[in-house]
Amino acid sequence: MRLNALLLCRDQQSLRTLAAALDEFEIEQETCLSSTEAMALLAQGHYSALILDFELAGAPQVARMARLAPPQRRPVVFAMIGALTGIANVLQAGANFVLYKPLAFEQVMRSLRAGRGFMRPDRRRLPRQKLETLVYLQFGVAALPAIVLDVNERGIALQAPEPLPLVEKVPLRFVLPGTGCMVEATGDMIWADDEGRVGMLFAHLPATAKKHLRQWLAKKSPKKRPARRVAHSEKPRTWVHVSH
Repeated sequence: MRLNALLLCRDQQSLRTLAAALDEFEIEQETCLSSTEAMALLAQGHYSALILDFELAGAPQVARMARLAPPQRRPVVFAMIGALTGIANVLQAGANFVLYKPLAFEQVMRSLRAGRGFMRPDRRRLPRQKLETLVYLQFGVAALPAIVLDVNERGIALQAPEPLPLVEKVPLRFVLPGTGCMVEATGDMIWADDEGRVGMLFAHLPATAKKHLRQWLAKKSPKKRPARRVAHSEKPRTWVHVSH
């Protein structure tokens, strides 16, 4: 399976340099213009690499969200920085490699070459399953109903009746359609838009609820032949390039 990268960048010259370098390694690419869009895409699918312009608002939050993914689905994070960007903030956000702006083709090639060995292809091991059911979000004593858009073992996307702020540790509950199984969990909101759509990762999913959800997803998903898994014992290190 091919490698893929998500780019958060608005600078056309940088995008041209990145596209040329990614093409050299046959890495598919997808570009977004805002951190909200990046987090939504990241919640919906897997990317082998993230290339984030840290001069754009929200880039550190996107990098931190990527670190929440399980190790086998965690993307390699490349941070693009300018002269005024603090290295400490970039490293604290979880960047593995640093690219200095204005980007030089050879600099990008060196970093991609170093990071490619840690990238994992998009195996889509956790596809989201669409469903139609209500979910209740508990805010204090009030329960807010919303419509579930899709769900997997990691999280849930929903449509609320109004825009919601990003909140952590929100209790939620919903019934799996066609069953009497109530899934009760706690979720962290990782993205939200002005139309009330919200993406959440399960912060706590009890073992019984996880079992019921996994069984329900297995029945809904098409049967696939098991793929061979390769163990990776080495983890990516943080690389900082100090010159172009």
